[in-house]
Amino acid sequence: MPHLRCEYSAGLESRVDLAALGHALHGAMVGAGVFPLAGIRVRFVRCDPCVVGDPEGGNAFLALELLMAQGRSEEAIRAAGERVFAVAKGALAEEIANERFMLSLDVRETDPRRSWKANEIHARLARR
Repeated sequence: MPHLRCEYSAGLESRVDLAALGHALHGAMVGAGVFPLAGIRVRFVRCDPCVVGDPEGGNAFLALELLMAQGRSEEAIRAAGERVFAVAKGALAEEIANERFMLSLDVRETDPRRSWKANEIHARLARR
């Protein structure tokens, strides 16, 4: 952990460089200084079809959900969330100026009693 899930409305990829945005968001998470590098994942999920706001059509969204393990202070969580959201807002300034675009970020902590993981990425990066 943490994982940043980025759900977006179909068509956004034609207006936004999602790969570049993903790298920028990853950098924001690294820069927050509270997440292990090996645990960071940024993934985009296209939502198609979807209905956004009014049924008139033409609306778009990017909904970010930052999942992290428990154990960080409220201040660290808030600072990380603000950092990620600021990067997203900066990268999407033109979209945000459009009255048909929505950007959101929700931060959630996982319950370790209900979270299972199996990977060797942590060990591999530790050997660097």
